[in-house]
Amino acid sequence: MQKITPFLWFESQAEEAANFYTSIFKNSKIVSIARYGEAGPGPKGSVMTVAFNLDGQDFVALNGGPEFAFTPAISFLVSCKTQEEVDHFWEKLLQGGKPSQCGWLKDKFGVSWQVVPAVLGELLGDKDAKKSKRVMEAMLQMVKLDIKKLKEAYDRA
Repeated sequence: MQKITPFLWFESQAEEAANFYTSIFKNSKIVSIARYGEAGPGPKGSVMTVAFNLDGQDFVALNGGPEFAFTPAISFLVSCKTQEEVDHFWEKLLQGGKPSQCGWLKDKFGVSWQVVPAVLGELLGDKDAKKSKRVMEAMLQMVKLDIKKLKEAYDRA
């Protein structure tokens, strides 16, 4: 078991969200579902928590009621090796959600995700300040990140 596990509070969509996420990421599965009993606070037999795994990362989703909502202050970063991966995760996670700037999106449950090519860190971290500045400027103009355009900005003389 991993030392730290993200624990996500949903109003009532924990199982739906877990099924949605496990359908998007390879090597993912629902691990277990716990249901409310006589003591509540949810209706007896309804889903309380769903433990699930996304490509090696454990999560728990709770149906905790309407008291709390997700904000972009916490997000999950999906590191992608190729543009095909960026496109896949962007399109799947965005279903019913809302895109934002610089590779960020909010999914249909209100959870924020960053779909980011792994090469971005290398390009932004280049010792040549002019190159990294061009990459940053290009990224700030994007919604879904485009590796080719980021590399073009980096290589521009």
